[in-house]
Amino acid sequence: MRPEILFPLFASATKLDGVGPKTAPLYEKLGVSRVVDALFLPPSGVIDRRLRDSVQGAAEGATVTVRVTVGRHSVPGRRGAPYRITVNDGVLDFVLVFFHAHPEYLMRILPAGEVRIVSGKIEIYDGVAQMPHPDMIVNPEEDDAPDGFEPVYPATAGLNQKAIAKALRSALSKAPDLPEWQDAAWLEKQGWPAWDEAVRALHAPQSAGDIEADAPSRQRLAYDELLSHQLALALVRARRRRAKGRITQGDGTMRQRVIAALPFDLTGAQKRAAGEIYDDMADEQRMLRLLQGDVGAGKTLVALLAMLNAVESGGQAALMAPTEILARQHFAGLEPLCETAGIRLTLLTGRSKGAVRQDRLADIAAGAVHIVVGTHALFQSDVTFHDLRLAVVDEQHRFGVNQRNELAEKGAGTDILVMSATPIPRTLALAGYGDMDISVLDEKPPGRKPIETRMISLARYDQVVESLRAAIAKGARAYWICPLVEESDVVDLAAAEDRARALRRSLGEDAVALTHGRLKPAEKDAAMAAFKTGQVKVLVATTVVEVGVDVPEATIMVIEHAERFGLAQLHQLRGRVGRGGGASSCVLLYQGPLGETAAARLAVLRETEDGFRIAEEDLKLRGAGDLLGVRQAGLPKMRLADLAKHGNLLEVARDDARLIVSQDAELRTGRGEALRVLLYLMGRDDSIRYLGAA
Repeated sequence: MRPEILFPLFASATKLDGVGPKTAPLYEKLGVSRVVDALFLPPSGVIDRRLRDSVQGAAEGATVTVRVTVGRHSVPGRRGAPYRITVNDGVLDFVLVFFHAHPEYLMRILPAGEVRIVSGKIEIYDGVAQMPHPDMIVNPEEDDAPDGFEPVYPATAGLNQKAIAKALRSALSKAPDLPEWQDAAWLEKQGWPAWDEAVRALHAPQSAGDIEADAPSRQRLAYDELLSHQLALALVRARRRRAKGRITQGDGTMRQRVIAALPFDLTGAQKRAAGEIYDDMADEQRMLRLLQGDVGAGKTLVALLAMLNAVESGGQAALMAPTEILARQHFAGLEPLCETAGIRLTLLTGRSKGAVRQDRLADIAAGAVHIVVGTHALFQSDVTFHDLRLAVVDEQHRFGVNQRNELAEKGAGTDILVMSATPIPRTLALAGYGDMDISVLDEKPPGRKPIETRMISLARYDQVVESLRAAIAKGARAYWICPLVEESDVVDLAAAEDRARALRRSLGEDAVALTHGRLKPAEKDAAMAAFKTGQVKVLVATTVVEVGVDVPEATIMVIEHAERFGLAQLHQLRGRVGRGGGASSCVLLYQGPLGETAAARLAVLRETEDGFRIAEEDLKLRGAGDLLGVRQAGLPKMRLADLAKHGNLLEVARDDARLIVSQDAELRTGRGEALRVLLYLMGRDDSIRYLGAA
């Protein structure tokens, strides 16, 4: 139950000054529905309202605050003309400008001969400084004059900064004196303030730097958020480790048959990862491990060896993929290897219907099928396993934790192995997968040739098409990726359907196939089959080909409007070529002029094929909110911490959380009780129930 000391913070935002039934929905758009949400709404910037001697020398567009003597009012002689008031700051005359003015009101608040303090942006018009519609007009004898730094909050229609500032002051007045949950020596070493001081400093900055990520108050609050998150994960992990699993330890006969049949040796990374998984499966505790690697690093083969270990032990295994295309790709790739091992494999997707589906379900329930490959269909209620020992979840970010668990619950003490085709920066791995053990495949199988990557302006589109014509005349196959399915009136991007039509006109009607997410499954399959067999030479697609599509004969990847894609996504797309014996190339078609970030992103891709370096650069350039072009299902939404800038603090928080749980698993010490308050404050209520006595 939430501690009473936090009750004022979890009251409705309508308890804040100026927030009523009409404005509450507007605050909700900012993520503020409770008092605590207001405290954790960081300013997006600051305005320097410090009092200056004069506007003289101020840069155009700068906000200036000065004391002025009001001079002559110039009433407009025609409708629509601006109302002007000449003022003098002791050094310079300048003009206050008002459009659609009410003269009586302006004469009342700015009477000639009186002193006022005005604050606003300076513009130069006909060589004269002017301040259109000042942000503030203050009578220094009656009101407190602005003289400091004013925080600026994210805006939404219907709410101005003055109203938000009023609500924030009200929230600060309700902030209680909370027990200190951080280690005193750590706080002193970092030079961080107490929690309430940090919150007040965030909303009352004394300089522009006070709201930056490296400011002591912001670091303190970011670390609080990161620690609460890592502590919640550590409690979940501890609970899972208390739950009984099953010892799964095969004799290796099936695995040896498969390894012997491979035309290549396993990489050192594959052997290491497989060994880590075998050790987990042989333990009484349930396995929850993330297997991540670069494009083409051989994750699926490692997963197959793990599944064979389960089958050797007398159990079954399941491999769940997010799409029909990927599930069928896995099935086609695994089937010959499973035949070599002497085991039976089946496919179960949403397209498995009628008698075929019933027969497959019966075989799975009877144990006649050893490994099941499928989509979301695997965790439906009518799917019953004889003895599911290992659940493998591919492309983990496309599934929620509940879906992963639903599959695991099809067995008793089922081990879970999740895979990610995107190399995940260490920071994000700790944030999104901190409750898991992690195996990394950081080597590529021998024989993978480097991919030549070039940046070409869309202005040279015709040259690219001519080069493509010459290449396919020699037997080459190519992907052409577009960011949209059909032309948008809003965004001027190439559409897959229009591009396919244009390429058919240039290269021949029978040379080009099209696939995208809106096609019927049979149409997608037909396009992919035609491309795989070489019946068509160019496959125009959206990012549906990003993962799981394996056509070794394809050696050219053209990505149109490459500047619109994230680095990790571009790397995934590039990884569709370079999978066979032929030299491969990737053409990044961009619309100029490129912005600084887009240029940096494309330059990194040209420089390296190391997916882990690319992922780290992507995190720096784009932030943590997006990987692979989709929101990570396991990635927490941080309000005060920036994973791209506070990654070093996340590492410390992980170690701190694990130490806390190892020494005070029930959070009963003085610090432990304070940490319970932190968990509730940060909305980690669910983790409290893992303490045994909440």
